[in-house]
Amino acid sequence: MGLFERFLTVWVALGIGAGVALGLALPGLFRTVAALEVAHVNLVVAALIWVMIYPMMIQIDWGAVRDVGRRPQGLALTLVINWLVKPFTMAALGVLFFKLVFAGWVDPRAADEYIAGMILLGVAPCTAMVFVWSQLVKGDASYTLVQVSVNDLVMVVAFAPIAAFLLGVTDLTVPWETLILSTVLYVVLPLAAGILTRRVLGQRGSDATGRFVARLKPWSIVGLIATVVLLFGFQAGTIVAQPAVIGLIAIPLVLQTYGIFFIAWWAARRMRLPHEIAGPACLIGTSNFFELAVAVAISLFGLHSGAALATVVGVLVEVPVMLSLVAMVNAWRPTGLRQTG
Repeated sequence: MGLFERFLTVWVALGIGAGVALGLALPGLFRTVAALEVAHVNLVVAALIWVMIYPMMIQIDWGAVRDVGRRPQGLALTLVINWLVKPFTMAALGVLFFKLVFAGWVDPRAADEYIAGMILLGVAPCTAMVFVWSQLVKGDASYTLVQVSVNDLVMVVAFAPIAAFLLGVTDLTVPWETLILSTVLYVVLPLAAGILTRRVLGQRGSDATGRFVARLKPWSIVGLIATVVLLFGFQAGTIVAQPAVIGLIAIPLVLQTYGIFFIAWWAARRMRLPHEIAGPACLIGTSNFFELAVAVAISLFGLHSGAALATVVGVLVEVPVMLSLVAMVNAWRPTGLRQTG
């Protein structure tokens, strides 16, 4: 494990601090970068995510992709956690905290909007960062691709009805441009680049791909840290202006993330899934597609609504919390789930 990976938590902590400090010192610069977006997808962040996931895309073996159907348990776990567990537990936690635990500190209208934002996060499973988490836990790249791809297909038909049901609205409009653009940017294009790269490297020898990926890995970590700096820089003013509210929203979101992970991990152990499939399957269910959640929150409730703020808090807590879960998966690897091969 290299220097960057060994002290990843330290680099992320420094990135959070640097992001907030730079966001306060250079607000105009971060507003300019934040404005570089199409359909709520920030192009600079998209480029950094590309840097993070490109190495994993190179490692995808299409022969292994075809074999996923022979071991569908990990895919089934992903779908059950994402669509039958996570949205409903997120809604329940939102109601518990903002209608009961925090009722004396938050006015009812704001509470409803915070709950709505949490629900939108819960109904939007992650697309891009899943590849990063899978790479960090040494997951099966081919299997992760299938999990993400099938999850995206389900999202097309399941996001709107589940979100509408939990939010109590009748005409929820899915921002298709955000969903489609994100899928193209985060799955289709990097996958095509990875296939082309793997084909070219394959002509140079059996170990050329491994050597090339090893050289790229430090840049993948740099991309992650730069993304953290940008995300916290974008919201630096909000963090300083509303720290108490952000703290209140973060509590149920963090509990939800750890809770879903442990439910999925327990199920993976019961199903006796190998580590390289179980690790990514558990992490997919805990990560969020924040671009989609933010876009819907803004369209339904407005840019400065509590719902939009809640989705933004989801963005802020995700990377630190997910890195802690990555550390758990890696720490449990030797004595936890069995491995194949």
